[in-house]
Amino acid sequence: MVSDMKTIPSRAGFLAARSKGEKALARGLVIQAVTHDSDDWRIGLTATKKIGNAVTRNRARRRMRALARDHLSPMAKNGIDYVLIARHDTATANWQDMANGLQKAIRYLHRTIATGTKPNAKPTADSHAKGGS
Repeated sequence: MVSDMKTIPSRAGFLAARSKGEKALARGLVIQAVTHDSDDWRIGLTATKKIGNAVTRNRARRRMRALARDHLSPMAKNGIDYVLIARHDTATANWQDMANGLQKAIRYLHRTIATGTKPNAKPTADSHAKGGS
């Protein structure tokens, strides 16, 4: 178990993940990832009032923190910020489904960030023009 999970310290980090980062959906979660200029990985958790009252939001954040500790920590790559956003069913979704979905989403995000393109993305008109056809 890795105990050195660092949190994203400011709103700017969350906004950077939203505007410049990549996004993936998983059971009960939205995961955003963006590179940053540090030698460690960081995590941010958020649950808005849309998903329920304070009790529900706190339970969702506790579950996301546990998922991050148990399943994201071993997979996390240095230099990446991860933002986990609670959805309406985060507090009640099946735990194993959430864990499997998180792992699949993290693998997708790592591939997307490494290649700079989204897998299965449709080619744009620019990519056809550069190909010389």
